[in-house]
Amino acid sequence: MKKLFVSFLLAGLFYNSCAQEKSSGTQQDLQPISVNEKNVHKAYFASGCFWCVEAIYESLIGVIEVTSGYSGGDTNNPTYGLVNTKLTGHAETIEVVYNPSEISFSNLLDVYFGSQNIDQINGQGPDRGPQYRSIIFYQNNKQKTIIESKINEIESENNLKVAAEVYPFIKFWVAENYHQNFKKNNPNHPYIKNVSNPRFENFKFKFEDLIKD
Repeated sequence: MKKLFVSFLLAGLFYNSCAQEKSSGTQQDLQPISVNEKNVHKAYFASGCFWCVEAIYESLIGVIEVTSGYSGGDTNNPTYGLVNTKLTGHAETIEVVYNPSEISFSNLLDVYFGSQNIDQINGQGPDRGPQYRSIIFYQNNKQKTIIESKINEIESENNLKVAAEVYPFIKFWVAENYHQNFKKNNPNHPYIKNVSNPRFENFKFKFEDLIKD
């Protein structure tokens, strides 16, 4: 596993109480903030380790840039160490800058659901904990409707419960420099070889029509 910091039992218990309060509707009561412009849009996804997810979205046509960071919590200026205490409420998140004339938000969602274990709660693969939970952030009601429609379709067709939470986008915090382009910069890292690469290959097999030449 990728964990570099020790998470304490009390921290986990405290987070669980916070998460229960948040799931009761407080997040949904917040008004989403839109950062999209006419020709360049941004989207925000949490789907386990951002080392894995960053590489997946960087390979897509129409995607200009992907940045790893944190979102979904209430703590300002979170760091990797703080997020791993499970006290911040944040999850490892990516910011996807893309050209909507080349790839749609709906396409990005298809990749999101098609590149993870959609019913795994609080983690992806070997990475477990609320900091690795799946979250889709929406910036307006149109995006929220698209997200909910896809979730309903997946659940009805596969007879399962989608684990991804749906939050209004409020703030994205950029992660430390060494996390950016981690897969590309560290091809021989054991986590990249054993976790990121297999996940990427599985995604690539499903979405060949959306991958850059």
